[in-house]
Amino acid sequence: MSHPIIFDTDPGVDDAQAIAIALRHPEIELLGLTTTYGNVDVETATHNALLLSELAGRDDVPVAQGAAGPMVKPRHPAPAHIHGANGLGNIELPEVKGKKDSRSAAQFIVDTVNARPGEVTLVAVGPVGNLAAALQLAPALTEKVKRVVIMGGSIREGGNVTPVAEANMFNDPHAAQRALTAGWPLTLVGLDVTHRCVLTQEHMARIEAGQGELGKVLSGSYAFYRDFYREFLGIDGCCPHDSCALAWLLRPELFTTAPGHLSVVTDGMAEGQTIFAPEGRGFIQERWSQTPLAEACLEVDGEAVVEWIAETLG
Repeated sequence: MSHPIIFDTDPGVDDAQAIAIALRHPEIELLGLTTTYGNVDVETATHNALLLSELAGRDDVPVAQGAAGPMVKPRHPAPAHIHGANGLGNIELPEVKGKKDSRSAAQFIVDTVNARPGEVTLVAVGPVGNLAAALQLAPALTEKVKRVVIMGGSIREGGNVTPVAEANMFNDPHAAQRALTAGWPLTLVGLDVTHRCVLTQEHMARIEAGQGELGKVLSGSYAFYRDFYREFLGIDGCCPHDSCALAWLLRPELFTTAPGHLSVVTDGMAEGQTIFAPEGRGFIQERWSQTPLAEACLEVDGEAVVEWIAETLG
């Protein structure tokens, strides 16, 4: 079965790994890449998306540029200590030949979904301002997408940029609140599962060998990213956060999910925190259970996921 997808991204080392999967996997029909600020500024994100597509021999894939900053709050600096100033580990990169699509990311999403109602899955792995903007342009999008898969948030794991908030939710909590409560078919793939997946040097050696020129970029950027994980988290490898969203789409049996009500704190000390109220569970008030039902990933077979990534790209 083929999955037509739009991949919304802020590449980013782990984004690059996921983009490589989206470009290569025979069960994915990649309709386009839409870019956002996050791991890098949006212009760099667009450059990297174009570059990765070209290195994979897929310069036919449209790349539409989107959100340059959050909906409401000031933008935080890009995490150059994690992804490098260029988003790809500060390695030397070849020139880009292609040009971005003339449409905004939000308009590209609306046009593409409208052309194929009921078929397109949106996979978003950065701050979700482009999804919020698309909803503003076309509220009926919620009835036309097949599914939305968002890599972000944390149910039980705690945060990675604050004690309670995951980076994508924290970077634009107002957009996250809009996207997570829109009422479209939604699966959240958060830190509860991505932190259980560790891509090792052995996995990356297989990927580099199987990916030609793109493999050199994936491997070079991985080395920078792995150094961050070793220094700050004590992990010998890296968590392939964004690839986990595609793993859920294609290998859902590797994940344990639960239905519930999602919301995102937009202000205060808990800004960016994802709140999950399990379906059917009573609380002291009903306000936590008034958003539309969604699906959240809670557990995963991490070793099987990273093996799937290496096998797909190797």
